[in-house]
Amino acid sequence: MRVFRWLPAIALLGVPVGAADNGTAQIESGIKHLIDVYTTLESQAADPVTPEQAFFQGAIPGMLRTLDPHSSFFDPDQFQQLQQMQRGEQKGFGSIVNVLPGRVIVLQTVDGSPSAKAGLSAGDEMVAINGIPLSRLAFEQLVQLLTEAKQQQVSIDIRRPGNARLLNITMAPALVDSPSVDRTFYLAPGVGYIHVTAFEDPTADLIRQSIEKLGGEDLKSLVLDLRDNPGGSVEAAIRTAALFLSPGQLIFSVKGRKTNNEQLKVPELAMPYTFPVAVLVNGKTASASEIVTGALQDHDRAVVIGEPSYGKGLVQQVYPLSASAGLALTTAFYFTPSGRSIQKPLQEGQLGTTTAAPQGVFQTDSGRAVRGGGGIQPDALVSAKPVTRLEAVLDATALLTTFAGDYLRAHELPEGFQVTSGLLDELQVFLSERNIQPSVADWLSERDWIQSRLLQEVYTLKFGVAKGDEVEMQRDPAVQTALKKLRGEP
Repeated sequence: MRVFRWLPAIALLGVPVGAADNGTAQIESGIKHLIDVYTTLESQAADPVTPEQAFFQGAIPGMLRTLDPHSSFFDPDQFQQLQQMQRGEQKGFGSIVNVLPGRVIVLQTVDGSPSAKAGLSAGDEMVAINGIPLSRLAFEQLVQLLTEAKQQQVSIDIRRPGNARLLNITMAPALVDSPSVDRTFYLAPGVGYIHVTAFEDPTADLIRQSIEKLGGEDLKSLVLDLRDNPGGSVEAAIRTAALFLSPGQLIFSVKGRKTNNEQLKVPELAMPYTFPVAVLVNGKTASASEIVTGALQDHDRAVVIGEPSYGKGLVQQVYPLSASAGLALTTAFYFTPSGRSIQKPLQEGQLGTTTAAPQGVFQTDSGRAVRGGGGIQPDALVSAKPVTRLEAVLDATALLTTFAGDYLRAHELPEGFQVTSGLLDELQVFLSERNIQPSVADWLSERDWIQSRLLQEVYTLKFGVAKGDEVEMQRDPAVQTALKKLRGEP
């Protein structure tokens, strides 16, 4: 019977096979029932049942679902991918694309990447991948196809502006460096902006390098953007918090059933920066990002701006199992220096309902009130600007990208280029020829957004996505609020 080759994995979960007390007798009985069920499935089920189906996809994930949403079992392939992600290694083609329903437009390729070597360039549109026409696919299908394509060599048909014939290129995926700090620039004289996508081993060093690039301690202030940052390495979060907090200050504490009340503090030899800081968060800011944000907020070291964060404050240990599988198991919870639980309340009966901190109001070092209950509540609540109908149409059709590409092919971009009234008139004619004819009132009310968005597209296609992002930040409500707060304005 093949089931016995999975018993080492059960043992690694902490099951003391052969013990004699009442608790372990119940465990032995449960394991016997599990084996009996599998034996019956293997011999009697209408379709063949493999151990992988029964245990990898069934029994083990089912057991973990009774705990919390984040304890996970990884089959051998998934565990290998997890280890690659922890090392910051990702396979891909090294291109940044704009994905729309039925369309994929290249915005930038990374030097030396498979995309760059194959000759892809900004403005190219992918028409088909491995013979599958993209125009027939919905957005979700496109994302799935692009994800699968990164696993093997692909054939792509390209439509290049100004070229009537389709071009065909072949690319094989390769390991692509994806730095966790991907944007560093000035928002205003002396005011730096750093965007952090995740917390990995090099993240704190990359943040310090970015700060030094912007002027180091001579900076007037810094906006640290942690929006859409899912977290990652807790050690990287500790080292990042130590860039801004004083030696000996508490960063977070850990509490759990099998874990002592552990406190993590800033190392005594830390040499933090002292300029004012604003941290941007949203509903996708999670885990290690929330550790950093909560620590800076509780010590009154930074003003937090944006939307409430996700609320994932689970301490997870990753255990290698037999057969090259793995297990991520929740063992404790994270708390901010003021005692707030980062973890949002779990469903009744799940792990953590007795360990998580109570909701309520807590105090920062200066006595300022901050609300608990899971996640980090911003000091200034700023939601994303609602998308208007005209904005949605222009983004969905990618006509601003097309117009920007046509402009760049016909003109040399002058230094200090700006979108003029004359260019907006040309854009209006361009859109009208494609049956997009907004009313005069809609055009006037959206004029500033269109002007900024078109400038962003021109800069993206000419200089790369990072340069286009600099333009976008000038109209970002959270960034603009951060600038006001850092200047001391209400």
